[in-house]
Amino acid sequence: MTTSTTPTIPTDPIVSKTATVETHTETPLESLASICTVIILVIFAQAFIFQNFEIPSGSMEKTLLIGDHVLVDRSTFAPPTPWAPFVYQRDVHRGDVIVFLKPNPESPDLILVKRAIGLPGDHIHLRNGILYLNGVAQNEPQTSKPNDGNPDHYYNAYRDDFPATTPGLGDSLTASWSLDLPTHIQGDDLVVPPGKVFAMGDNRLESLDSRYWGFVPRENILGRPMFVYWSFKTPADQIYKT
Repeated sequence: MTTSTTPTIPTDPIVSKTATVETHTETPLESLASICTVIILVIFAQAFIFQNFEIPSGSMEKTLLIGDHVLVDRSTFAPPTPWAPFVYQRDVHRGDVIVFLKPNPESPDLILVKRAIGLPGDHIHLRNGILYLNGVAQNEPQTSKPNDGNPDHYYNAYRDDFPATTPGLGDSLTASWSLDLPTHIQGDDLVVPPGKVFAMGDNRLESLDSRYWGFVPRENILGRPMFVYWSFKTPADQIYKT
């Protein structure tokens, strides 16, 4: 009689190990170091890279509205830094929206946002609210203009024919600009001097800008708005509130 046997396949025994997990409790000194690191990074970013601003007035409507919160890039227009060649930097271009310290000794810490209209050497004048840059009329669909059908958009000689007309009693020029303005006029044009930028708001009929307080020194420019990250309806008199 023939018999058959089924071979038995040997198996390895299962070895179980209990892993020991060690927990580490952060000491007060380590917590303080972590907090300080975060604070330093935030301060560095706000001082040299980005900064938050709120638009308090309607001088840049329709581009920027009252109550818009914008993130401002502070590195692009900053002086070149040899220790950070990877940072993108360039000079101000015509048409850039710029954030800057107002060039007025009466309010040296007031930060404004306007559009860069003229660069050093540019010849500028307005006729009935139309901007002429180096003798060429500019197409600016974003700007408000007098006599456009809106009853509130009335004509003002100094504002809309700048700099051809002597300012009137209602034109609030700073004392320093009223003395400096005539020295930069050649013929019908205002000529932008070296190291300065001529800036105006897009809401030309409601904007107190370089027509009223003069040129923006290049070193006063802090940066450029990148985008609006939050916006809500805000009263028009928000700028006067404390």
